[in-house]
Amino acid sequence: MSDLSFLEGPRWHDGRIWVSDFYTHRVYSAAEDGSDRRVEAEVPQQPSGLGWLPDGRLLVVSMRDARLLRRESDGRLVCHADLSPYVGGHLNDLVVDDHGRAFVGDFGFDLMGGAPTRPTNLLRVDPDGTVTKAAEDVLFPNGSVITDDGTLLVCETMGNRVTAFDIAAGGTLTNRRTWAAFGEPPTEQEIEKALSQVVVAADGCCLDSDGALWIADATGNRAIRVRRGGEIVDEIRPGTGVFACMLGGADGRTLYLCTAPDFHEDARTAAREAVLRSVRVRAAHAGRP
Repeated sequence: MSDLSFLEGPRWHDGRIWVSDFYTHRVYSAAEDGSDRRVEAEVPQQPSGLGWLPDGRLLVVSMRDARLLRRESDGRLVCHADLSPYVGGHLNDLVVDDHGRAFVGDFGFDLMGGAPTRPTNLLRVDPDGTVTKAAEDVLFPNGSVITDDGTLLVCETMGNRVTAFDIAAGGTLTNRRTWAAFGEPPTEQEIEKALSQVVVAADGCCLDSDGALWIADATGNRAIRVRRGGEIVDEIRPGTGVFACMLGGADGRTLYLCTAPDFHEDARTAAREAVLRSVRVRAAHAGRP
């Protein structure tokens, strides 16, 4: 798929690839090969993370007004939860567990405005819309997965790491630990200096059947396959920036890559250079999403 602005939140659902396009303000779905493109939702305040409740209703992050929206059976978008009191920057990605609880992150600071970096919270939104701080002091929580044994893995884009939590009964996060480390957390707070200290800017991610994570390295122009501990065992370089990824296709072995020349808002708003690419891989999709 091409002629798009900036893609995030790819998901394989009901035999189709779904993706958010920031600056056309649309959620799209398409057939496995990118044909039969459909507009699934229009989100004026910029869509990002996608997930589904157990009854099949779509959840979509509305970034700029920090709301989680829910698509009803008639297609209407309604407010599932207002997260604005809890965030320090744009709302971002999410993962939904099998109970319908959404774990949602935000930037934590004004990324596009060049504000200093700072930690933020990982939030949990229960099926009734109740918002709870699930974890504090997270460095730009981004792509997240839930393993089949109930472990939540969260990419900390500005933290040089992937952090793991056990999901206890009721959705409480426990046993916080580092699942993969790529370097020390940055000591600088000025954004350009901080990014220079980031070895892997872990953005979107997905889990495979061997227990490895495919991670989009937002500053490295690549998707990497990472084992527990941080060993990089494979990489894909499409010749442009990679900002999210998801395994899907009929056999779960098609890796979709959200690509664009960069992540700068002014440039991406003015152009239609984002492309959803795919590559065949050996290990199939696992976990959620």
